Amino acid sequence: MFFIFSKLLLIFILPLTWILACLIAGLIIKKPKLKRRLILASVLLLIIFTNPFLFDQFVSVWDIQPVPLKSTGQYSCVIVLGGFAGENSNGQGQFNSASDRFIEGLKLITTRKASHILISGGNGSLLPGTFRESDWVKKQLLLMNVPDSGIITENKSRNTIENAAFSKVLLNNRHLQQPYILVTSAFHMRRSLGIFKRAGIAVVPYPCNYLKGNGGFSFGEFIPDAIVLSNWNIYTKEVVGTIVNYIR
Repeated sequence: MFFIFSKLLLIFILPLTWILACLIAGLIIKKPKLKRRLILASVLLLIIFTNPFLFDQFVSVWDIQPVPLKSTGQYSCVIVLGGFAGENSNGQGQFNSASDRFIEGLKLITTRKASHILISGGNGSLLPGTFRESDWVKKQLLLMNVPDSGIITENKSRNTIENAAFSKVLLNNRHLQQPYILVTSAFHMRRSLGIFKRAGIAVVPYPCNYLKGNGGFSFGEFIPDAIVLSNWNIYTKEVVGTIVNYIR
């Protein structure tokens, strides 16, 4: 029930929803003063949430910085959170824009920073089919000559809370010692750390897939960008999810 509720709640917290709600209400309402205020609010929200400079300032505060990995010895496992692959229209697996998670996880296991790699991800759709992300990803790892004995798959989770809970069982069953390396997108790391800590799993953050710009100051930082609005939708979900995890 919580999983379904969280999916539905997402619709109402996105900045784009706020912008459209103010605009539509402003067009419908008859009172001139309130109409002007609502339309003005929609325009101001659009300006704010499409501004690259403001977005980068927020991201600089929100994103968790990587922690240096130990220089000697191996970690027992690198945990890679799903959400970087899915099913295409032909029923086949494919990588998406978060595929940097896979690349970094692959790099860590092939350079022997960790002895095992755990891919945590099932199918997060409200109406899931038979596709399971971690099962498909395992096939890709095998194609890249990662030994089967070093691959662990967790294919039941639908969200980060389940990622942590189900992964903990698998790691304990294998008697793999903490801390583990946790790989996920930079925007998702803060929430993930809170959830894994609550589950009693010690991890070293290894963020990737950064959405922040290159940090250089330019006139282009003040030109509205639709991609920034899309990125704000992602971060809004993370902020709300972090708050919910804190109070639950």
